[in-house]
Amino acid sequence: MIRGAVIHLLEAQPLLADLPALPAAADTLLVCTNLRDLSGKRPTFIDSSDSTFVIPWPTIRFVEIPAGAAEETARLAAAEAEAAEPLELDEDFLRRIREA
Repeated sequence: MIRGAVIHLLEAQPLLADLPALPAAADTLLVCTNLRDLSGKRPTFIDSSDSTFVIPWPTIRFVEIPAGAAEETARLAAAEAEAAEPLELDEDFLRRIREA
């Protein structure tokens, strides 16, 4: 999760948002959550700030990713992948547990 990305829209004020991942070059839409203005308040055109928002790329000038956010996202993804790997059980350890 990339927190605090700044989405610069065409002919509108920038918005802060949380992105589930870095946008890919082939993406046609930007999916984000926790959309708010730069002061942290919910914009008037949004009913619920905890919704998921889908913004088409043609309406976006650029997306500003905070320094270190991409590295943090990659580190968290690697940690999740490592945690998902099955553990190898030591047969000697299992034998001692059964005997106890």
